[in-house]
Amino acid sequence: MRQITITADNVTAQATLNDSSTANAIWDALPITARANTWGDEIYFGIPVHLKEAADAQEVVALGDLGYWAPGHAFCIFFGRTPMSRGNEIRPASAVNVFGKVEGDPRVFTAVRDGASISITRSE
Repeated sequence: MRQITITADNVTAQATLNDSSTANAIWDALPITARANTWGDEIYFGIPVHLKEAADAQEVVALGDLGYWAPGHAFCIFFGRTPMSRGNEIRPASAVNVFGKVEGDPRVFTAVRDGASISITRSE
């Protein structure tokens, strides 16, 4: 089981990667540092990983899912509704490759401001 640490502003969270090819590519690219963009209750940022949308990409995700958004080469953290959500669903701008899950309460990311420095590292 591969674990990563996500740090932005005063928020630090652990996440677990799944066994997908997307997770493998992101793991191989770590560590990553970027500037956070917020879109509703989603944080996303461009990463140096260029993949296609997976056959099992999802248009609706679960609370705490980590997704890769192929059109923007972006790492996405979902911790609530987005402007595209209908009802209580969590809907990305378009389908994402789900590659992991935040451990614990992902709502801690509500404290992260747009433009914050964010880093993703392998957990030891």
